[in-house]
Amino acid sequence: MKKKLLITLGILAVLFTVSAAGIAVTNMNAPKHPSDYKIGIQYAEALNSEKPMLAVFYVDWCGYCLKFMPKFNILSKLYGNKYNFVMVNVEGSKENRKLAETVGVGGFPTVYILDPKYDNKVLLSNVIYQDLSKFRVELDRYSRIRTLLDKK
Repeated sequence: MKKKLLITLGILAVLFTVSAAGIAVTNMNAPKHPSDYKIGIQYAEALNSEKPMLAVFYVDWCGYCLKFMPKFNILSKLYGNKYNFVMVNVEGSKENRKLAETVGVGGFPTVYILDPKYDNKVLLSNVIYQDLSKFRVELDRYSRIRTLLDKK
């Protein structure tokens, strides 16, 4: 009886170790910081574009920022024809810190629709950007409004 129990525990230990190693290998390639995602274009380039931009202000130590980036990536694929996507690492440079102060970043991540053509900025609350369907509704709404403005 003891022998069977030891063999069973040994097999379970091996399975657990192999399973844990598999998880570790799978997660080894996962981004560790938001800046590991390379989504969109630079802020300066987006300023010179006709499209509005969806800008995320983040810092690399922010777990919420890291969790948000896959959604931002999905949206960039769905809305890349309507919006420029911009990632601004607030701790990346003095210019980025100053931009964050000017725009009004109070926490991380902070997501804005910035539209240089109409000198407009829309702060998206975390209630919106945490839910992909709500986020899409807001992006579609802004696109409709901008289309109306462009017709004037």
